[in-house]
Order: sequence, then C-alpha cells, then structure tokens
Amino acid sequence: MQQPANGIWVIVVSIVLALLLSIMPMPFWAQWGRPEWLAMVLIYWVIALPERVGIGIAWLSGLVLDIIEGTPLGQNAFALAVIAYVALVLYQRMRMYTPWQQAGVLFILIGVHQLIGHWVQTLIGVISPNLLFLLPALVSALLWPWLSALLRFCRRYFYVS
Repeated sequence: MQQPANGIWVIVVSIVLALLLSIMPMPFWAQWGRPEWLAMVLIYWVIALPERVGIGIAWLSGLVLDIIEGTPLGQNAFALAVIAYVALVLYQRMRMYTPWQQAGVLFILIGVHQLIGHWVQTLIGVISPNLLFLLPALVSALLWPWLSALLRFCRRYFYVS
C-alpha cells in the first residue's frame, strides 16, 4: 500500500512565496538585481524531489508568473520549463556538489532563464543595450546557499517526501 503524499503544502507554499517575492516592490536602484526567486525555488524542489516537482510544475508556475508580471504569455513558462529540464538531467550530480558548486550551476541555469527572457523581449521590440539583464543570475547564485539551506530545513522539519 502506498503512503499518502507528505508535505505537498510545503512545496506549494514555497512556490507561492517565491511568486510573491518576485513581484514585491523594490527600490529603483535594486531592480536590476532582483533575484529569480521562483527559478531558485523550483530548481531546489527539482533537485530534492524530482519525482514530485518537474517540468509541468515549472511550466504552470511560469504561466502564473507571466500573468502576474504582465510579460508575454509563455515567456517565463518556457524559460522555467527549460531550466527544470536541465535540473532534472543534472539532479544526481547537483546533489553531490557543495552549496557553492551548486551556486555555480545555478548561475548558469538562471543565466539561461534570463537569456530566454531577453530574447523574447527583443522579439517584441524591447531592446536592452547592456548585459545588466544577467545581474539577477549573479545575485541568485550568491543567495543560493542560504535559500537551499532554508528549504532543506523546511523539507526535513515537515517531512516532505
């Protein structure tokens, strides 16, 4: 007999909090460096529980983020689905890395997310003349060790499996 799912609400709450942090107002000077909270949370859950959180959850979360932010429908959905796929392919390796090594991989994954978003924005006519659009990847990578430790604590405390 299969046991009922434990702690699915922890995953949902963490995704909702990441969505809220993604739209939280920030000072003008800090807007370019806004961390990609949703991408980081999704990558954590894909690495920790690949059988429960995957490409479909990432795609749905991305659609919600597209609606909330008012970006072209599918921009974040596609980008998050791509990085969830790569995280699913790499999850066994990522588990073996130290948090700072994981942050290096996360920098690349979120950089890909930002590049996809920039590409879509360029297609619709919004052109950014510099590489500041990659700054959230760096900020997210620097925050990763602490966020992953917090989510790991929550996963163990609430017995999420």
